[in-house]
Amino acid sequence: MNGKRSKARRSCGRWSWLALVLLFCNAPACSQQIEPPDAEQRGHRREPGKIAGAVVDQTALPITGASVILTLDGDTTGQEVVTDEDGKFYFLNVPPGSFKLRFSSPGLASRDITGTLEPGQSYETPLVMLAIATQVTEVQVSLTPEEVATAEIREQEKQRVLGIIPNFYVSYSPHAAPLTPRLKFELAWKSSTDPFTFVAVGMVAGLAQAGDRWGAYGQGAQGYAKRFGATYADVVTGTFIGGAILPSILKQDPRYFYKGRGTKKSRLLYALANPVICKGDNGHWQPNYSSVLGNIAAGGISNLYYPSNDRNTAGVIFSTAFIRMGEMAVANIFQEFVVPKLTPNLPTRAPQSGDPPTF
Repeated sequence: MNGKRSKARRSCGRWSWLALVLLFCNAPACSQQIEPPDAEQRGHRREPGKIAGAVVDQTALPITGASVILTLDGDTTGQEVVTDEDGKFYFLNVPPGSFKLRFSSPGLASRDITGTLEPGQSYETPLVMLAIATQVTEVQVSLTPEEVATAEIREQEKQRVLGIIPNFYVSYSPHAAPLTPRLKFELAWKSSTDPFTFVAVGMVAGLAQAGDRWGAYGQGAQGYAKRFGATYADVVTGTFIGGAILPSILKQDPRYFYKGRGTKKSRLLYALANPVICKGDNGHWQPNYSSVLGNIAAGGISNLYYPSNDRNTAGVIFSTAFIRMGEMAVANIFQEFVVPKLTPNLPTRAPQSGDPPTF
């Protein structure tokens, strides 16, 4: 009898020990497998992010001091910042979720953008462009085309490659206002009398003297002065005839209109074709008679001041004009692909109707 009770007690002890082992092993495991991941996921869902972007006007110039109001989903108060001198704005430590941004600036129509910020995301908005408000547009209608063109020429006269080399005959606005004859002559005068033009002419005259070009001019200071005068005369006649006189008579625009869009092939073909095509004052593309005839006329006039043994025959004048057109084509390729990268504070504008043709 005592043996049976002893055996029962041993059996009961084994089951009690097994129950205790299961209890102490399973309880902590459950706590470790469930609670920490949930806490980590909750922390990840609460991780704030940031929202940034930039605001520009219709000419793609940055707007300083524009108001940007951020409203989160379910929040009626909102946060406000203003854009810096580069038109940029930033919102930091923004809780994740849906949001709305409202952009406004005096005289410009407001604009709203909505989006969703993921946890820890750095959200960058598309470039925000604010257009002129309707009531302001009605006031601007009173501006004459000449006033608009004058304002655009003032901006073009600030364009300098590397901040030094004048680049006045390039328009980065495909819908630029047509130039009046006065503005065409003003542009030619500005280009011909720019200090860098005299520096460049001096360098060319120096190379001509070093190579004894136009040998009848001789050497020394007198020979250099004659070469300088001849070189500068070439620049002035070519600029005024091809860039002011003929464009005024034929109602053509002497500027190169930067394309900047499309495939590289289409832009290359456009640049190569520009010496023989141009935009008319009516906004339509047409044969560039001003450039072709201007090059020929400038070559003929040069015979008035070149030494007699260096004067060109008619055949040489025409061949020189075609060589000049080739040089212009190469220059246009640089204008299309290289110059914009080397020009500080380049004015860029949104493409509209009137873009350069696609080839």
